[in-house]
Amino acid sequence: MKIKLQNFIDGLIPYDYILFGSVIALFVLFIILAVLLRRKLTLAIFFVLLAFAVFLLGPTLGYMQMHKFLFKNHTELVSQKKLNFSQAVVVKGTITNDSKFDFKSCKITANVYKVTANKYKNYIYRLKPFAKMSIVEEDIKKGQTKEFKIIVEPFTYKRDYNISLGANCK
Repeated sequence: MKIKLQNFIDGLIPYDYILFGSVIALFVLFIILAVLLRRKLTLAIFFVLLAFAVFLLGPTLGYMQMHKFLFKNHTELVSQKKLNFSQAVVVKGTITNDSKFDFKSCKITANVYKVTANKYKNYIYRLKPFAKMSIVEEDIKKGQTKEFKIIVEPFTYKRDYNISLGANCK
């Protein structure tokens, strides 16, 4: 847990600090407004609840939305092939940098999940893939498309499966 927290802090960018600082400033502002309006109880309670909502939800939702906007990318599955003589699946794909910034690194993840005829089970299976493999691609310029190959192993599943790709870039 300590290592994950340290990696998160090391990966913060200046925009993250601006976001966290503005959330704290809004929290303090709403608390001050609640104190100033303490004679009007309902309005004061509203500002206290709003302050804590901003304090709890602001950093999380703001971080996710900001990174989704700043580091926009598109991954596409080109091919997948289950190997006959080894327990592996070779996944080939492309990643495109759709943002206005160059990416220093992208962690590309291939998730393998079961497929059934039941649409509700399919939704649940997508949440918990049974096989997962990741690679890191370095230096992707804005507008550039790079090809990649991921080998998912060990892979012993015999029934129908699907593969989804995703990328987390910085």
